[in-house]
Amino acid sequence: MLPADVKDCFAMTDLDALNARIDALEIGRVHQDRVIEDLSEALAAAWKEIETLSRQVARLGEQLAEQAAAAGSGEVEPPPPHY
Repeated sequence: MLPADVKDCFAMTDLDALNARIDALEIGRVHQDRVIEDLSEALAAAWKEIETLSRQVARLGEQLAEQAAAAGSGEVEPPPPHY
């Protein structure tokens, strides 16, 4: 059987180790929260850019269709001279 002061020494060491583990877990959690926030912001920015680019593609498609309709006077365009 161990003397009381030796038991207290082990208990304190266990308590210190437990506190160190809790601190490490809390630090990890804070880091994960920051990473999640950064990823969320990056994802929101990416979706905003995707929406902008989608609108541009739609606009360009409409312009191309308008130009094709305006150029489509019914005449067949001859092939370029190198054919």
